[in-house]
Amino acid sequence: MTTTLPLREIGRSGIRSSLFSLGSWHTYDRMDFADAVGMLREAVDRGVNLFDVGVYSAPGSPPVFTDVIFAGMVRAAGLRRDEWLLSSKLWLEAFGADGFRPQLENALMRVGVEHADLVILGDLRRDDLELRDLVLDLARLTDAGLIRAWGVNNWSATSIQTLIDIAAAEGVAGPRIAQLKYSVSRRSIPDGEPFARLWEQGLTLQASDCLEGGVLAGKVDGGRQIGRDPGDIRARIIADVPAFTEVASSLGVTPAQLGIGFTLTHPALTTTLFGASSVEQLRANLDAADLVERVGAAELRRLVEPFWADRGVVDPEGP
Repeated sequence: MTTTLPLREIGRSGIRSSLFSLGSWHTYDRMDFADAVGMLREAVDRGVNLFDVGVYSAPGSPPVFTDVIFAGMVRAAGLRRDEWLLSSKLWLEAFGADGFRPQLENALMRVGVEHADLVILGDLRRDDLELRDLVLDLARLTDAGLIRAWGVNNWSATSIQTLIDIAAAEGVAGPRIAQLKYSVSRRSIPDGEPFARLWEQGLTLQASDCLEGGVLAGKVDGGRQIGRDPGDIRARIIADVPAFTEVASSLGVTPAQLGIGFTLTHPALTTTLFGASSVEQLRANLDAADLVERVGAAELRRLVEPFWADRGVVDPEGP
């Protein structure tokens, strides 16, 4: 009998997310639609309830429709809105006089829903923003029923602490979750002391990029679009793949399952985000949840210690 995934709270929001969440980045627009619908239905049946569905295009860039396709998948799979949680991205580059509302309403329109359960602020690359303006704008969106909770993607510990302090002073909700790169190779930030102080305050972790864009699963040919490379350590990660694969084989799992399973050992983890482009890949990834229980968190962390590539290279404070 296949068990369903456990649920964990997103920060102290009262919203309970599945242990795994499914991402849409450059995924559904390269799948057969019927296969994508079947995969979505199986994910929900297995207990996945959080779906990261962002608008991954900008003016002047080629159009991307993966979020629009997801809307069609939801309809075709016959999902009720109360069966799943929407996590949407908000980009600081587009934050202006009208706040986040225009881009949020556009994102909701493209997915065909009236609210996002969670929004994640993109990377903080602008130095002309007042963080208080962001916090208060998000509070207005919450009051309007457009969002239920919010978090940040790859922000520094100091900037997140500032958000928490501003929210407390204003009497509004602060960030509930931090989406961070977290893998056997990239551990310095989520495992470091600056973020440990945030976890103690109730912030929780959404692990992302846990397979380094497929590299840790053995896809090292460079044919896929991969995220940024903090610390310029990707060559080291690629070099580690054969030894990492041997450890996975010794445990009777695939490298992808070992990489995903590792993320579940973090004490502040709410959910691990991954993409899947087939039902078979989805099933294999979900089965990684059994690895920690079978091997033990401490032993699993010991086995993958040699592959910690950003130790002493990336500042634990974050970007």
